[in-house]
Amino acid sequence: MSSVLPGASAVIVGYLINQYPKVSHSFIRREILALERLGLHVKRFAVRGWEGPFIDPADQREHSLTRYLMGDGILALAAPTLRALVTRPARFFEALRLALRLGRHADRPLAYHLVYLAQACRLVEWLRTAQVRHLHAHFGTNPAEVALLVQALGGPPYSFTVHGPEEFDRPEALKLRAKIEHATFVVAVSSYGRSQLFRWASFATWPKVKVVHCGLERSFHEGAENGSPPSAPRLVCVGRLCEQKGQMLLVEAVHRVVSRGHSCELVLAGDGEMRGDVEAAIQRYGLRDSVRITGWISGDAVRAEILNARALVLASFAEGLPVALMEAMALGRPVITTFVAGIPELVTHGQSGWLVPAGDVDALANALEVCIQASTDDLERMGQAARERALARHDIDVEAAKLAVLFTAPRAA
Repeated sequence: MSSVLPGASAVIVGYLINQYPKVSHSFIRREILALERLGLHVKRFAVRGWEGPFIDPADQREHSLTRYLMGDGILALAAPTLRALVTRPARFFEALRLALRLGRHADRPLAYHLVYLAQACRLVEWLRTAQVRHLHAHFGTNPAEVALLVQALGGPPYSFTVHGPEEFDRPEALKLRAKIEHATFVVAVSSYGRSQLFRWASFATWPKVKVVHCGLERSFHEGAENGSPPSAPRLVCVGRLCEQKGQMLLVEAVHRVVSRGHSCELVLAGDGEMRGDVEAAIQRYGLRDSVRITGWISGDAVRAEILNARALVLASFAEGLPVALMEAMALGRPVITTFVAGIPELVTHGQSGWLVPAGDVDALANALEVCIQASTDDLERMGQAARERALARHDIDVEAAKLAVLFTAPRAA
């Protein structure tokens, strides 16, 4: 357990997320709860909530603690926008000019940026009422823009965490440079992420960019120290079914392994916009008995699926630094994944798992084959190395303490 940080109880921090709670954003919940254990007061704000049922009871609690900018429709933004115009016209027009500038050559039409301004007008009132001293946004997309506009309206200073890969795919359209310029500090979740922010930030603002890893709670991996990998050739992939995670290539790789006469079972734990495409590929390759899609499942169910597998597989084409890798490694399972983004900072090829070139289906199939044929002793050895690596780098209390120091620094006031 973490100890209370001196002076933390006097600090009220606001957290702004586009969609919260969300099944794939449990790492944000862990971060918030760790900050609260350190003594900070965290107020949750989101543009909108999770649209499906809450699978994890902890998300139900977070929902009850979160205020939603769009929870009662866009018309509810009209009154706070008018109040901002009437009571602080100079601030309002400064923020309006900023919104117009951010909307120029952006990834979304100008109307979206005017809505972001209206959201900021509502949020700045909520922040004043809650006496929030600092606003922190997760993701460098629209939450960071709303936070910037809040500051322009006279609200508290802000910071934001960049995860990638979305921010790195279109930094100029997202006006990443301007968001960094105005922020008190910016967080990257890996050294690779920091390097990408350096590309789009002026050299003078480089000291603002800090590395704070996503973290795991001890309760997630406690008790898994002595769990042996199964003898069955079962693998698991945890993540949203989307183009960047590479599940289509993974299904093809499994097909190649099965075609060589090997038994191989793959569990795809997650859901997403490409589920129909993945299901069609499973059908096309005749893998209905080999590949199973679970849909969204709870954290406990994810843990069980990882422990019931020989290794976790992520065939990602683009990433930040996947939390699923940290989870599997902390549970003592090696991983099979790709040489992209921050992944090589965590995974050491041949020691804690296998790294293959992204997009190389032959290399991926070969790694799957090596894993399912490996001895239990070899998997246990790699799993122990993986566990030590993950726990040394991704303890949520250690990482949250880094953030807490930044939030309580005088310049964050």
